[in-house]
Amino acid sequence: MTRTDRQRWLLPSHLVGPAGTGGARPRRTVRDWAVDILVFLLAALFGLVAIDTSARYNSDPVNLTDQIVGALACCSLWLRRRWPVALAAVLAVVGALVPAAAGAMLASLFSVAVRRPFRDLAWIVALALAGAVATVFVRPDPETGRLLGIVLGVALTLLVVAWGMLVRARRQLVEALRERAERAESEAELRAAQAQRLAREAIAREMHDVLAHRLTLLSVHAGALEFRPDAPPEQVARAAGVIRDSAHDALQDLREIIGVLRAPGEENGGGDRPQPTLATLGELVDESRAAGMRVVLDSTVDDPGAVPAATGRTVYRIAQEGLTNARKHAPGAQVTVSLSGRPGDGLTVEVRNPAPAGTVPHVPGSGQGLIGLSERAVLAGGRFDHGPTPGGGFALTAWLPWPS
Repeated sequence: MTRTDRQRWLLPSHLVGPAGTGGARPRRTVRDWAVDILVFLLAALFGLVAIDTSARYNSDPVNLTDQIVGALACCSLWLRRRWPVALAAVLAVVGALVPAAAGAMLASLFSVAVRRPFRDLAWIVALALAGAVATVFVRPDPETGRLLGIVLGVALTLLVVAWGMLVRARRQLVEALRERAERAESEAELRAAQAQRLAREAIAREMHDVLAHRLTLLSVHAGALEFRPDAPPEQVARAAGVIRDSAHDALQDLREIIGVLRAPGEENGGGDRPQPTLATLGELVDESRAAGMRVVLDSTVDDPGAVPAATGRTVYRIAQEGLTNARKHAPGAQVTVSLSGRPGDGLTVEVRNPAPAGTVPHVPGSGQGLIGLSERAVLAGGRFDHGPTPGGGFALTAWLPWPS
C-alpha cells in the first residue's frame, strides 16, 4: 500500500478518483464529510443569527416561514456537490427574499467558485450581487442603513467568490504537480527499462564477440577429429590440445561476463582478467595460427600501447570476428589483418580473406556478430563496413577515431 492509499481519507474526492467505471461520481472521503458538516453548521449558524435579528421586527408567521426556508436551504447544501450551479442559482434568489437562507447561498456560491471557471461563474455572481442589493429593499434591517447593508452584502459575496477561486487555483496547482510527478515517474521507469535493455544488448554483444571465437576453434578441430580418425597421433594430440585450451578460455571468458551480472561485493571467483587491447592483437593472431589458420598481420602502428584502451578493444573485437568468420566460411584461405593510422587521423583496421578453395560446408550463423561490431564502431564514434570482395572473398573494414 502506497502512502497516497494510506492517506485517501485526507484527500478530496476529486483527487482520489471515481469509485467505479462508467463516469460515476467519486464518493465522499472522510475529509469531504468533515467539510460538508462544517459548511452546514456555519450556514445554520448564519441563518440563526439572521432569524434572531428578523424576529424583532417581523410577525410570527414571517419568522416561522424564515425558519422553515432557512432550514431547507441549509439541508439543500448536501446537494451542492451534485448540482452546484443550479443550487447556487436557486439559493441566490431565495437568499434575496429570506435572510435566513443567505448563509446557505454563500456556501453554495463558494462551491461553484471552487468547481467552475470564472466564465461559468460570472452570471451566478451577478445574480448573487443583485440579490444582495435587493434584500436591503425587500427585507430592510432598521439597525443598518441601506448603503451599509448594500456594501456589506456585496463585500461578503465578493470575498466568498475570491476565496473559492483561490481554492480552485490551489487545487489546479496541486493537480498539475501531481500529474507532473506521475509523468516523471513514468519517464523514470522508461529510462530504467531502456537502460536495462541497453545493458542486456551490451552483455549479449560481448558474449557473442568473446565466445564465438573460442567455440569456432572447438568446432573446427572437433570436426577435423571426426572426419580424420586416421590422422597421425601428433595431429590428434595437437587438435585435442587446442580444443582443451579453447574450452578453458571460453569458460574463463564466460565467467568474466557472468561476473558483471553479480551484485557488488560478491565474489567473482578468481578475479578479473585484463580486457584485450590493441597490444594483445598479436596474441590473437598467434592463437589463430596455432589453430591452423594462415594469418598475416600487417600493422603500421608503431606503438600499440598508445592507442586508447576502448579503441584498441574495439579493434581487437573486429579482428577477432573477422578471423572467426574466415575460419568458418573460408577454411584454409590466407587471412590478412591490416592496421594503420596515427593520432589525429584515426585508426583503420581491415580483415580480408580470398574466396575459399573448393566447396565449403554450410555453417549456421545469425549475423549478430557483424551487427554487434557495427554498433561498437558507431558507439566509438567511427564507422564499419563489411561485404564480399570482387574475387569472391570477404572483407571487414572499420575506421575509429584516435585523438591526437
